[in-house]
Amino acid sequence: MPGSKGTIGILTGGGDVPGLNPAIRAITHRALREGYRVLGISRGWAGLVDVVPDVAADNSPQVHVLTEEIVNRAGRTGGTFLHTSRTRPSHLPRALVPDHLRDQYQEERNDVTPEVLRNLEYLGIDFLIPIGGDDTLSYAHRLHQEGVRTVAIPKTMDNDVPGTDYCIGFSTCVTRTIELAHSLRTTAGSHERFLVIEVFGRYAGYTALLPTMAGAADRCVIPEHPFEIDRLCEFLVYDRSRNPSRYAVCLVSEGSTMKDQAAMVFEKEEVDQYGHKKLGGVGDRVGTRLKELSPKHNRGKRVNVVNQRLGYLVRCGEPDALDAIVPMAFGNLALDLILGGESGRLASVRDGVYCSVPIDSVVGARKHVDVERFYNVERLRPNYGSLAGHPLFIMTSDL
Repeated sequence: MPGSKGTIGILTGGGDVPGLNPAIRAITHRALREGYRVLGISRGWAGLVDVVPDVAADNSPQVHVLTEEIVNRAGRTGGTFLHTSRTRPSHLPRALVPDHLRDQYQEERNDVTPEVLRNLEYLGIDFLIPIGGDDTLSYAHRLHQEGVRTVAIPKTMDNDVPGTDYCIGFSTCVTRTIELAHSLRTTAGSHERFLVIEVFGRYAGYTALLPTMAGAADRCVIPEHPFEIDRLCEFLVYDRSRNPSRYAVCLVSEGSTMKDQAAMVFEKEEVDQYGHKKLGGVGDRVGTRLKELSPKHNRGKRVNVVNQRLGYLVRCGEPDALDAIVPMAFGNLALDLILGGESGRLASVRDGVYCSVPIDSVVGARKHVDVERFYNVERLRPNYGSLAGHPLFIMTSDL
């Protein structure tokens, strides 16, 4: 039965990150205490597509009534117990159209938003809280335009959702990147090699730049600035020669490109429902080129390379302290907005202060590293200037 104040629906979309379950827990605790019923929607937008609006239908795989006992068990863990998907209801492939809708939607790509709206009404959801990155939240913006009362929470390893300085998952990603880079040093040093580590970052280089600032690497390359591989090789040979253990470390954002490279490097050509190909492999390509070029800068001797993609290693497992605290704050901020009768908002951190911004922010300009201020394009490493007045993570949504 609905709570005295109505029903709140929660879903998680896109890639999993540490901190999603703490956010679900915070929302549920506060909502129940304020008199709402809380429904967890499984598998992101896919759950709302697959609901059958019929009292005789079994929708238990798609919808769960959340209680404090349920969310407490999950709240200390990583991932999302509601599960996730990259489903985009406005561009649903025919193969993913549910059986009960096959006669109505037969195009290669189908906009099933009318069914999502019908299902939200059938479930009695008064407010929807989607937690996701810019892809997931771009569809939340669509529902907002359709009249759905929506309050969104940003998450992504890349920290690239516009309108907020911080996204759930980013701190754990940076923490793990630093830890794993330092662990991998023992192998690079033992064999006197270059260590090339591929990290997250399709369009924004925060996950390469900040760990490098923290001492995890000698150099880094980021999507915002195409780089010359020969120049990178020259720097790494120099860094290696100055290191008593004779190794050097470079972090490579997955969306980085070399100046003689036509486009990003993709693991596969197939695109998802948001039009993205799966990235992966630029680190391997950089490593191969460095090995080929190294004799030119190392007195004719080749330097071998240790290549490592961090990928899911920084995405899995429990959240760090910040990614346990920020989701709690975002969840309570979402309830503040709902209780205040506001919708069409994105929970946000701006200049170190919790607030909210219009959800329109997620479909505006992309969020990028300010290269001129924070990246030394000549040295392929961060700028280490005055940081007075800057927030905790240095670079904000406006800087």
